[in-house]
Amino acid sequence: MMRRLLILLFCVGALVACDTKTSAPKASFANTDITGSDFGRDFSLTDHTGQRRTLADYRGKVVALFFGFAQCPDICPTTLSDLAQVKQQLGADSDKLQVLFITVDPERDTQEVLAGFVPAFDPSFVALRGNKDEIEKVTKDFKVFAQKVAGKDGGAYTIDHTAATYVYDQEGRIRLFVRHGKGVHDLLQDLKLLFT
Repeated sequence: MMRRLLILLFCVGALVACDTKTSAPKASFANTDITGSDFGRDFSLTDHTGQRRTLADYRGKVVALFFGFAQCPDICPTTLSDLAQVKQQLGADSDKLQVLFITVDPERDTQEVLAGFVPAFDPSFVALRGNKDEIEKVTKDFKVFAQKVAGKDGGAYTIDHTAATYVYDQEGRIRLFVRHGKGVHDLLQDLKLLFT
């Protein structure tokens, strides 16, 4: 009986050792690792130049995808500014990153408005829009909360929305959930891991 137990333990140990040798080490990200998640697979929207785009158009690059709106007073410009700093600090690797901004305010964020807003942070940044139904579909597919909030005067409104960035690897797989306010340093380090 003892001999069988020792043989069994030896076999289990050998299997674990084999598994360790054949599987790649898992990356240790500073931001939330959502690798393998079953949402946010794709979109079909129009960019700020009038071209129809999907996530597949950016295959081969690491994609940072953020949902927001042009009249956002704080979170959206701060996030875009942080992403511009990250891109600048990447230096020679900056071309490996594509930043995408999807509006949650299709009523006010026309092609012209987005063309003047998003690329102002970095000329390579791409703004994406769609009609109301398309935006509702993409926010649902990406599990993004977005709700119009009426202003005090009854005319103007703002939008409460998920304040986070999704990051995709060069193969188009969703990898990271980056909460607003995490800072430039952590994202920079995580992107470098995805570039390797």
